[in-house]
Amino acid sequence: MAEELARLTDLLYEIGLLKRYRRTGWLVAGVRDPESIADHSFRTSIIAVVIAALEGGNPERAALLSLLHDTQETRTTDIPHIGKRYVKATANKDITADQTRCIPESVGGMIRGAVSEYEERSSLEAVCARDADKLECLIQALEYREQGNQNMQPWIDSSLASLKTASAKRLADEALRTGSLDWMTRVLNGNQEI
Repeated sequence: MAEELARLTDLLYEIGLLKRYRRTGWLVAGVRDPESIADHSFRTSIIAVVIAALEGGNPERAALLSLLHDTQETRTTDIPHIGKRYVKATANKDITADQTRCIPESVGGMIRGAVSEYEERSSLEAVCARDADKLECLIQALEYREQGNQNMQPWIDSSLASLKTASAKRLADEALRTGSLDWMTRVLNGNQEI
């Protein structure tokens, strides 16, 4: 058991790398200080909760799938889409299997199962989590565009094209229609109905 706990602690330290690794696609687009993978995963999880609730799924499960969806990037970093054309990356399920080797099976099996479910899109929650990943990318691209970054349209277009659920599509349409700080203006003007 001591060895399993040591390996589990190793995994916790490894996951911390996601707070330092930047999303490289944004670097390609010219964003000087892009979000970290952990930043992306956090908002993706919140969005997954929203989409799953709207779609009649299990929000907690969708959040878990979203939290774990990019954990493999501790080993591969965030390979931009153009790089994936030239680099054959190991499947996320295989990376997760390596990451969870020698940790308590109650934890490792749960993580492997969640990653497999996400990758295979084998549940409503997995579809909602995948849509959350794409919607988060779209929202982030809109925010970066508002901040003066001009090369965001390819990310917006590809994110929109990837959405599957009606709820994610409606949220994307609303994000495209509004600005990222419109909510604050409504609150400051006394209109609490956001």
